[in-house]
Order: sequence, then structure tokens, then C-alpha cells
Amino acid sequence: MSTSSVSRRTVVAAAAAAAVLAAGTAPALASVRSGPPPTNPDAREGWVASTIARMTLPEKVGQLFIQNVYGKDATTPDSRNIPLYGVATPAEVVQKYHLGGVIYFAWTDSVQNPPQIAGLSNGLQKAALSQQSKVDVPLQIATDQEQGVVTRIGPPATQFPGSMALGAGRSTADARTAAAITGEELRAMGVNTDFAPDADVNVNPLNPVIGTRSFSSRPDLAAQMVGAQVDGYQKDGNVSATAKHFPGHGDTATDSHVAFPIITHTREQWEQIDAPPFKAAIARGIDMIMTAHLNVPALDDSGDPATLSKPILTGVLRNELGFKGVIVTDSLGMQGVRDKYGDSEVAVRALSAGVDQLLMSPSMDEAYGAVIGAVESGRIPMADLDAKVRRVLELKWDRGIVAKPYVDPAALDSVVGTPEHLATADAITDRTTTLVKNDDKTLPLAVSGKKVLVTGYGVTTTQTLGDALKAQGAATTVKQTGSSPTDAQVAAAVAAAQGQDAIVVTTMKAWDTSVTDPRGGQQKLVQQLQATGKPVVVVATRDPYDIAYLPGTSTYLATYSYSPVAIESVARVITGAVNPSGKLPVDIPVKGDPGTVLYPFGHGLSY
Repeated sequence: MSTSSVSRRTVVAAAAAAAVLAAGTAPALASVRSGPPPTNPDAREGWVASTIARMTLPEKVGQLFIQNVYGKDATTPDSRNIPLYGVATPAEVVQKYHLGGVIYFAWTDSVQNPPQIAGLSNGLQKAALSQQSKVDVPLQIATDQEQGVVTRIGPPATQFPGSMALGAGRSTADARTAAAITGEELRAMGVNTDFAPDADVNVNPLNPVIGTRSFSSRPDLAAQMVGAQVDGYQKDGNVSATAKHFPGHGDTATDSHVAFPIITHTREQWEQIDAPPFKAAIARGIDMIMTAHLNVPALDDSGDPATLSKPILTGVLRNELGFKGVIVTDSLGMQGVRDKYGDSEVAVRALSAGVDQLLMSPSMDEAYGAVIGAVESGRIPMADLDAKVRRVLELKWDRGIVAKPYVDPAALDSVVGTPEHLATADAITDRTTTLVKNDDKTLPLAVSGKKVLVTGYGVTTTQTLGDALKAQGAATTVKQTGSSPTDAQVAAAVAAAQGQDAIVVTTMKAWDTSVTDPRGGQQKLVQQLQATGKPVVVVATRDPYDIAYLPGTSTYLATYSYSPVAIESVARVITGAVNPSGKLPVDIPVKGDPGTVLYPFGHGLSY
């Protein structure tokens, strides 16, 4: 097959897709439901090779950038784009830099609802495919839909409780199903790349940035879950999966968003603890691996972050682990990668280290120009640039983005948040809630006709829990106190407990009195509610470690997430409609003594 015939066929396919979009209809999403389309090696190579041959240097470099753009649709001007890019609309940003991809967030107005997301995705793809250029390359459209505490697209899209909850459920089948449903729904909205799953092994209970984003503190369980989710995302959901954050972010007490963590694992410890989930992802054929902005002296003693480390990215990830896919950075706006070099130099050094794609450069004009300049000067050889572009284009072909860049908005209701998906999410979540302590046999709680105070963390969290208990017959009073309650809020909650039959109090990282709760108000709240003499059920809605900081607690549940699907599930557990079966996927250590275990991995009670 000639490259020219492949090129013509691709152009015809893109034109046909655009015509279908303009007509307001699109083919059924069969390819989404049945996994990735089969790849014709000759067609793939023909398209990739001919595309690279016809690309200009700026077009090649553009494929190496994935940027956030502001606006709910592709063509409406948004002034927030101008300081970053010098143009106003998302479509203009895509075309100015020939971007390889775009990433969606709530704060960019990208993810308001499924029809809006699909419309934005189609508009951005149209911009990418209608440039004044010899080549038309569709976009990777990405988001961080890890589920649980990192969920960019909310209801009506199906919600799951996140990685650590799935680890508590111990079912790789459930982990795969959660990823498959998530991926299928993302693809229906035009999001073809998910920066998930998290492959970090959370061995540090004081980790401020990973925590429940990790499946487990045990490398073997984390590896099993990561492998299952790669299959779910890619084979079933047909979106690119991304294991993060290489070489491992699980043993740090520093947040790389605001500082520069150092991982002190020896090479042997790294092999035993951090490497297994990434090896599992590579074995399953993962499309992408995301780098971490942290220092691992045992792997590279230069002092540079892993994102800029050739010994780590080329030496370990490429050569030793054999990863052949796309290496993408974590956000280049994070402080952990900006401390040592300027934004332009960071971009060049990351690519020189082995990175293929740069995520969210905060200084796009400077970084883009610096990379072009580095190629022109020979600092980045043209052969290296072409190899990076090839990996990106191969991913886009293999994931079906080239063949089917557009989505059908009319098909959303048949895919996103369907009754079947929601029921499956409820069933999976019910298998994750963990009953850690039930000394007084307070649970299950017969709530029908009883007065129940629901208080603690979260406006939505407490209201969702109050509504769920009310639906089962309780007369509920809801009084949220936030993540760092004041003394006045604590006193108001204690006053509201008078006349109640039982109290359910939600916590969220109550252990963290440095950032989350500098007043220590959550711990005070639980202590003073216990002093009322009423039955108190403590529900940890994020990290399970809170119990070590809540002395006197006799009834304690861990949901690992404040997602409504997890809160509704814990209500069913509280009332006995569901018998808890989750098992701790981590050790819970004694406060101030990480070497002494309070509740071990595998602990979990039932009724």
C-alpha cells in the first residue's frame, strides 16, 4: 500500500466524519463498546511515515505539547487564553501551536456536562483537522478521571469510589469493570486519554498528595489492580491509560505541586516497592506513563527531578523496563519541576531526558520556541524528535483517534450514566466499604423512626449521607462543619446532638493538622461528640488513617472517598442493608509511630 493512498484514505475518512458531524448524526459507538479497532500494520506505518515526512518542524514540535485551554466551546473567545497563548479561542490555541493534545479541567470550563464536553471535543478536533497544513492530525483529549478524590467529570457520568476503595474490595474484575465503564463514557464524550490509573504504592500514611489515589501499600496488590485497570481502560473502554507517577510517588510527605520531594528508597527498595505496578502496566501494553517531579538519588544522583532525568527515563524506564509507549510529564506548572531551571529549559531538558510529551507548560511561547531552537541547533537531534512524534502518532492511530476523531452527541444518553452503569457502580462500591471498628455493636443501626445527626466534613458529603439515611426512615438533622471546624462550629454541632438518638460524623484527613485542618477541629469535633454519651459512628471519607488520631472511637468506617457513590454506599452499610466486606488495603499505624501497626492490612469486620 502506498503512503499516498493511505494519506488520501485518511483525509477522506476525516472529511466523512466532519460531514456526519455537520449533519448532526454519527455512526453508532460500536467501536467504543467493543474495544479498540484492529490495526492494519501497513496502513498504520503508511500513515505515520507519510505524516512525519510532510510535517514542518513547528508541526512536529506541536505534537509534543498537551495544554489546558479556557472555554466551554472551541470557538467562543475567552480572555483567560490571551495571557498564556496570545489568542482568545481554544481553537486558535490548537492551531497556533499545532498541539498534540488538550487537557480538560473544571477550572477551565471544559467539563460542565456531557453534551458540552462532546461539543468542545468535536470543536477542538475540527480545529486540529482544518489547519492550513499538508497534514491533519487529530488531538489527544485528556483528563484526570482517576475516580474517587480525583474526578474531573461528575454526574451524570458514572462515579466510582477510587483506587484505594477498589484495593479494599480486592477484586481485579471490579477494578477492570470500573475502568471499562469510565473509559467508555469518556470516549463517548470525546475524551480519548485518561491520566489514570495511579501506580504509586502508598507506603507513607503521611503522604499529602497520593493517599487514596493509590490502590494499596502492598506492591503486589497495587500491581494487580493497575494491570486490571489498564485492560479496562484500553481493551474495553478504548481510551489511552496512563500509569503515574514514575518512578513512584508513594513514599513522600511532600507535595510536588508546591515543593520538591526526595525519595530515599535504595535501588533494592525501589525494585521491591515502586517498580511492580509500572512493570504490570507495561506488561499489559499501557499507552502512556507519566513522570514524577521528585528526586530519587538511588536512580540518579544529579539532584534533578525524575522528569528531567535521562538515567531514570531513558536508562530505567526505556532500557531496563522496556517501555515503548509515550512518556508524558506531569504538569510543568508544578513547583517540583520549576525550582532548578526556567520553564524553557525545563521543556528542552525533559525531552532530552526521554520525555515525549510536555504537559501544561506555563510559558508556552517560550517553551515552544525553545524546543524548536534546540532542534535547529542540534541539541535535540532531528532523529530523536521524529522518534517522539512517531510514538505519539502511533498511539493516535492505535487508539482509533485517527479513524474516528469525532463523537456523536446524540448517543451520549445511551452510554454516559446509564442505569446499568450506575447499578454496577453501586454494587462495586458496596464491596469496598470497610468496617474497621464496631466495639459497641452500634452497627448495623436501625434508623427507622430514629433521630440522627449527620455532621462533619463536607456540604455535599453530609447532605448526601443525611438524605440517604432519611430515605431509609431516619429523621435526620444535617450540620456540616467543614475540613477545619472552628470552636464555634464544634459547639454548634455538639448542641445539635442534644435530643438525637445517634450521631454520624464524617472526617476527611483529620490526621493532617498541617494543611487540611490546622485548627485540629475535626479531632475536637469527634472527641466532643463522643462525650455526649450518644452512639457515634465515625465515617472517614478519604484517608483511612484518621482513626489513629481519634482516641475513644468505638465505631469506625472507611469509604476512601467522599464521592456520592461512596457516601450512599456507607449509608447502606450503616443501616445493615449491605454487610460490609471491604478489607484494609494498607496498614494503619499508631499516631506518631509509623513502625507500629494499629490495624493491619487485610483487617475488616462484617456483621
